[in-house]
Amino acid sequence: MFERILVPYDGSTGAERALIKATELAKLCKAHLIIVTVYRHHSMLEASLSMVRGSSEPGSNLDETMRSAAREAADFAKSHAKDAGVEHVSAFIKAGQPARTIVAMANEKACDLIVLGSRGLGATESYLLGSVSHKVTGTADCPVLVV
Repeated sequence: MFERILVPYDGSTGAERALIKATELAKLCKAHLIIVTVYRHHSMLEASLSMVRGSSEPGSNLDETMRSAAREAADFAKSHAKDAGVEHVSAFIKAGQPARTIVAMANEKACDLIVLGSRGLGATESYLLGSVSHKVTGTADCPVLVV
């Protein structure tokens, strides 16, 4: 049925539900489960403020902090899927605009299904710009299951 399932995971409740559903489907279909955690680069204003701060402590760079949090989320999701019995699991972190990055990842990895939560961590942005799930369903080349 499905051979490569992509599940975006950001640690939110919606992403948790999507991960559980994607894990069930991957086990049922013996599919490769691909997890992606997307984080945004900080703005130029934030970059200039972090340079002014002048701290050289590890993790003081906002991008490093966001990348580290994304890595933790991706590792957690991968561990969860493996513990649930999915044989083939890979996890990636990507920087960028979430909907575009998710669709690009699905294309790059030749996924035949995307499973994502109806709400992630960006509720304010969703209200102003439209939800990530809405954008993904409108632009993906493969079926999208919104949980």
